[in-house]
Amino acid sequence: MLNLPAVRGVIARRILVNYRVDPDVPARLLPAPFRPKCVNGVGIAGICLIRLTQIRPRFVPSMVGLASENAAHRIAVEWDDQGTRREGVYIPRRDTSSRLSVLAGGTLFPGRHHHARFSVHEQDERYSVALQSDDGATCVTVTARVSADLPAGSVFGSLPAASDFFAAGSLGYSATPQPGRYEGLELRSLTWQVTPLEVQAVQSSFFEDQANFPAGSVAFDCALLMRDIDHEWHARAALCVEAQVAA
Repeated sequence: MLNLPAVRGVIARRILVNYRVDPDVPARLLPAPFRPKCVNGVGIAGICLIRLTQIRPRFVPSMVGLASENAAHRIAVEWDDQGTRREGVYIPRRDTSSRLSVLAGGTLFPGRHHHARFSVHEQDERYSVALQSDDGATCVTVTARVSADLPAGSVFGSLPAASDFFAAGSLGYSATPQPGRYEGLELRSLTWQVTPLEVQAVQSSFFEDQANFPAGSVAFDCALLMRDIDHEWHARAALCVEAQVAA
């Protein structure tokens, strides 16, 4: 495990854009030991668009904390750990506005981070977030507004069901340059409250890549918003799998 202190801060804004996926698709994309965690027979994947503020070691005053815009592509997963079923998310890609996170990914921060340019507009319960990574691999655009309910036909059926599902996915494992090694990071939200978002437009180079997601295998499901959440990040032991098994 990376020998990192607990990191504390505020989630100023977190948007979870969620897709329902034919479970055979993430099963092909996921490395061992992960398998898709399903809801009503479909896999769940998505994008976390999060603005962090006051980020610092837990013992450091908030006034010296850092701020950044970040994006993580996620797939809901479960796996077996010494006979116990675990659940969380697998993160194949992290993008950030923070040069420090890029430089310190895998040392101060678990997982590799890629630098990206973010454009964010927030006004009157309306949100527009766009990003373009420097390497051209990630392009995301989301336009949404606060809503009272989930979209009709959402696989979750109710806001409490969606809230419980994502609260259980607080442990994320990130891909690293080392085959078969996945670095763990747990998000501990000191409060937890989600609000539905009505998404008016969404584009994602990741989910629109038909080499990974064939036509008809993935569809937008819903989006959720969190605001002004005190939280902590805790490093967790890396998962290490034999290279031939991970392949």
